[in-house]
Amino acid sequence: MAYYSQFSKESLDALRLELEQQLKRYESENHDLNMARGKPCSDQLDLSNALLDIKIPLEKNPNDDFRNYGTLDGIPQTKQLFAELLEVDPSEIIIGGNSSLNMMYSTLAKVMLFGTSEEETPWCHIKDLKFLCPVPGYDRHFAICQKFGMEMINIDMTDEGPDMDQVEALVANDPTIKGIWCVPKFSNPTGITYSDRVVERLAKMKTAATDFRIIWDNAYVVHELYNDTEPLMNIMEACKAAGTQDRPYLFTSMSKVTFAGASVAAMAASKNNIDFILGIMGVQTIGSDKINQYRHSAFLKDLQGVKNHMKKHAQIIKPKFDLVLKILDEKLTDRQIATWSVPRGGYFINLDVMDGCAKEVVEMAESVGLKLTPAGATYPYGKDPFDRNIRIAPTFPPMDELEKAIEILCVCIELVSIHKYIERLDHQEEMAQ
Repeated sequence: MAYYSQFSKESLDALRLELEQQLKRYESENHDLNMARGKPCSDQLDLSNALLDIKIPLEKNPNDDFRNYGTLDGIPQTKQLFAELLEVDPSEIIIGGNSSLNMMYSTLAKVMLFGTSEEETPWCHIKDLKFLCPVPGYDRHFAICQKFGMEMINIDMTDEGPDMDQVEALVANDPTIKGIWCVPKFSNPTGITYSDRVVERLAKMKTAATDFRIIWDNAYVVHELYNDTEPLMNIMEACKAAGTQDRPYLFTSMSKVTFAGASVAAMAASKNNIDFILGIMGVQTIGSDKINQYRHSAFLKDLQGVKNHMKKHAQIIKPKFDLVLKILDEKLTDRQIATWSVPRGGYFINLDVMDGCAKEVVEMAESVGLKLTPAGATYPYGKDPFDRNIRIAPTFPPMDELEKAIEILCVCIELVSIHKYIERLDHQEEMAQ
């Protein structure tokens, strides 16, 4: 099969008509397909139904009664579980509610109001506050920055993580750059895991802001698709070795491990950071849901228990990733009109179409019943400067719906690409006249 760049205008027109007929057939089938968010499917949620049967021990010691107030930073069993997960000491852990996103928002809100410590200026008093955003990235991170009025600066993602030459050059001389978002393992949406070199440079880099923070959103820390583990250097240990131990705030949750809407989240940080944050939290809350904390620690038990549980998830979702990659390869590889990631874990496949085509592809797909993540969502302010990135979320749809969704997506990509090539040929003809 030849590349579209080698097609004549007549051949492109003929193929365009054929694909338009296919699109009309899809439209007549009245599809209602949704791949807009990275949600677990029902089969994944069913893996954790036994959580609901776990009985809470009724301790005679009132201080150990999970039904009562208290234990601001979380119960010991759950702190130990997350400490193993994030490779930190339990004293460096705070257990939250069901959402790590909520904990990230809440932490940045505290920093905006009170600073990162008693000695630092609250960020709300910083003029022209800025944050670094590796792109393509997670739209909800960008939404938090936008809500707080932070200027977002795009940082290119490489095969090893964020472009550290860009990062280091920016943070070295600008004290208004206060932090960077990082999804270090199976990044959303690229699937990249940060290299040791990137982690070390993040820990060691010189920053003009003394209160610079790394928001280390390790959402996919145990979300392997294969039996082998993809290693990630311990950012806390790297920062301690570099003397920047207060720099990282780590976050993760069990949202895609157990129940997405009724999970447990955690934050890890240095003792200085933990003490400061707990001092603010003590006014904000009495503590998170200890019954849910206990259920999770009793159900999952330890890190090995989590890994064993995640192998069951992989058995459900890996065939979905394999199906998407197979169809993309069959439909698009020989056309050379798109490239995509082949992730070893996480929840997404990163798709790049031809420049200037992503928005039109997404709109065309929606017109025939396929809802995708909005084009541009993986960039700050919803503005992809190249209009080429599309995030594919394969986990939620059943296999038959997923197959139909990717077939529709491929037809839309082909059609929009053909339109682009025909426009180029028309322009060349005009210039030649």
